[in-house]
Amino acid sequence: MVTILEVNHNNKKRFVSVRWKLVSTYLLLIFITLIIINLIICKTIFNIYIDQEKNSSFTKANIVSNRVRFQLASDRMSEEWIQTSIRDYSKEINSRIIVVDKDNKVQLDSHDSFVGDKFYHDEIVEALKGENSSGIYNFKQSGRVMYISVPVIVNNKIVGAVLLSTSIEHIHDEVKHIWRKLELISGISMIVIAIIVFLFAGVILKPLNDLKNTINKVTQGHLEEKVNIKSNDEFKEVAEAFNMMITKLEEVDNQRKDFVANVSHELRTPLTSIKILSESLINQDTFDKDIYKEFLIDIDSEVDRLNNIITDLLTLVNLDKEKLILDNKVTYINYLLEKIVSRMEPIAKQKNIELKLILNEKIQIKIDEGRMQQAIINIIDNAIKYTQPEGIIEVELYKKEKHAIIKILDNGVGIPEDKLPYIFERFYRVDKARSRNTGGTGLGLSIAWEIITSHGGTIDVDSQVGVGSIFYIKLSLEK
Repeated sequence: MVTILEVNHNNKKRFVSVRWKLVSTYLLLIFITLIIINLIICKTIFNIYIDQEKNSSFTKANIVSNRVRFQLASDRMSEEWIQTSIRDYSKEINSRIIVVDKDNKVQLDSHDSFVGDKFYHDEIVEALKGENSSGIYNFKQSGRVMYISVPVIVNNKIVGAVLLSTSIEHIHDEVKHIWRKLELISGISMIVIAIIVFLFAGVILKPLNDLKNTINKVTQGHLEEKVNIKSNDEFKEVAEAFNMMITKLEEVDNQRKDFVANVSHELRTPLTSIKILSESLINQDTFDKDIYKEFLIDIDSEVDRLNNIITDLLTLVNLDKEKLILDNKVTYINYLLEKIVSRMEPIAKQKNIELKLILNEKIQIKIDEGRMQQAIINIIDNAIKYTQPEGIIEVELYKKEKHAIIKILDNGVGIPEDKLPYIFERFYRVDKARSRNTGGTGLGLSIAWEIITSHGGTIDVDSQVGVGSIFYIKLSLEK
């Protein structure tokens, strides 16, 4: 089913990949940028052409103004030579020329259409006020036209105005031609850039593909796979983080396997003993009450051992950080330690071990009393198991800076220095043979560590073989 889906959507996946997204994003940005640049270029060129045309037209209009000013002032615009001169100049500059007097009446029109009419164009009105004026219009019949108007002045008096009407369609055509060239150049640039970006995106995203391939292998159970990225960028940081995560996963997987193996072994040992004892009883030809009683006592002991293992395992499950809910209440640590020592004292006396309680401070703190009691009992019980008869165990309470310290000292067998980092691991035993003789499950210290760390505390250990061990439970007073 997975293969079918992968085949059916192969093309679709390819075109929504990061590579294609990166290429399309770059192309979109470049496309928008080129459009803006092209518009700015064409607009700038158009304005330059218009300004040039306007300046040229003002010059031409002033030439006409100088030619007709005396005739206009003396009302001799109807003379043939002036009419002919203006028409010829109109053809020369390819513009329509209209001359009006100071009353807005048309005295001369190079096209002979408006002679005698009155013109009130804005440009003419401005020119009759003594100002040069221009305007651009778009007519259906004649297209885009520029109007230029200048005053006709004689002896510092305005006697009329000259209006030039010039087509600027050629400017628009030229700008359109430039726009098409820019479009062609932009299109070619887009294609070249697309190819370059596509190739470089492949190079840039290669580490990502390597990471993806490694993840696929890891999901298939190959936890030994690692990502090897030689670049010195964020991809390398991601790869290092991924490799670290895989290492942790591998450690967790190994711990899981060890945990299952240890649980199987711990459960098998008492079950094997029960099996052997029960078969021995079954195979007895004669009934001997003392033998039966002895065997049943051993079976009962093994059942208790099984029960202790299962209880500790259930405790560890309940101590899972996602499931553990602490019922924190203000608790006098002094009273809690007195209760714990009172409970553990009979067990210590069975081995003729002296259990002392030293309370240097009166301390109250917000904790889950039941859970913390279980943790401290586990540590003290561990100390009793590994302390020889006539030994001493001290439980001391004091403050240090902003922490309450519970110190548990014994003069037992001690722990080798190289074993200290592992004593809080589940089912770990420093001496497996001795531990089984004492009836331990290898879970007590692990449970204690889980409880104390869930309270935000820490456990530190100092130990020396043949001298003894000291456990320091540190809890914050600022809760």
